[in-house]
Amino acid sequence: MRVIVTGAAGFIGSNLVKSLNEQGITDVLAVDNLTRGDKFVNLVDCEISDYMDKVDFLAAVKSGKLGHFNAIFHEGACSDTMEHNGNYMMSNNYEYTLRLFDWAQEHNVHFLYASSAAVYGGSVEFRESREVEKPLNVYGYSKFLFDQILRRRMEEGLKAPVHGFRYFNVYGSREQHKGRMASVAFHNFNQFKEGGRVKLFGPYDGYQAGCQRRDFVSVEDVAKVNMFFLNNPKTASGVYNLGSGRAQTFNDVALTALNTLRVHGGEKALSLKDAVEQGFIEYIEFPDALKGKYQSFTEANLHKLRDAGYSGSFYTVEQGVERYINQLLGKASA
Repeated sequence: MRVIVTGAAGFIGSNLVKSLNEQGITDVLAVDNLTRGDKFVNLVDCEISDYMDKVDFLAAVKSGKLGHFNAIFHEGACSDTMEHNGNYMMSNNYEYTLRLFDWAQEHNVHFLYASSAAVYGGSVEFRESREVEKPLNVYGYSKFLFDQILRRRMEEGLKAPVHGFRYFNVYGSREQHKGRMASVAFHNFNQFKEGGRVKLFGPYDGYQAGCQRRDFVSVEDVAKVNMFFLNNPKTASGVYNLGSGRAQTFNDVALTALNTLRVHGGEKALSLKDAVEQGFIEYIEFPDALKGKYQSFTEANLHKLRDAGYSGSFYTVEQGVERYINQLLGKASA
């Protein structure tokens, strides 16, 4: 099997390359933009057949000289939800995706792509339905727009299978390059290691301090779902939620990170109450800049995913974050 992965040196993309390798698939064309050269480390333990810059890749797509492939995972995008340059965002996320989609349809290539839970924005429901999709920023809109185009094309009839995944709050290995857009778990780990405490948002939007709730999903589970659809291309085309289906608090993430570090250092785990009283978790005033633009609650509705035949379980925050922190500690001591 010949597979393309765009955003291959990025967080989710590199995890998909690794998962493909674990299935014995090494004929992988890795596509990315390595202006940020430090991302290369994500591919060091992966097997690929070739690498192309994203601009050269798009030129090859347009020229029709790319050759035959069985599937493409399109993970490459601008994922910075605070990016306000709409032209840049739409060019990277919408127009690029549309061109690859058209190419995949023309050449009968299975197209698997990254959508986002940002499509839901200020909604209180998280199911794959037009009436609950209310993006709050241009990033969310760029993902939303392509999802709408896909729905129209599905009504007209597709030539090749297409599966989109609305990622919720993904955390896990190979995200160290993401800066401020790295996961809460990654930031909590570094804050505890460097300063001995973590700061969480105080009360906001009807939620108590640290109790805003998100659907935190391990990248290990994200990769498993992607591989399921790769191996089952006849599964109904469309957009699928990809979260754990379980909303948990920011307190849960911080406490799991703290206690994993404490146990690793030979200390006992703490309750949330003790962690706060001892100053390991501190609450700060919710910033004005985020008011009205912040998802205080997300929770993936997984009915469509389950109906498609995916029966795998998902890590809880306590399970997944503990695994992740131990992975980070293992790298730090290597």
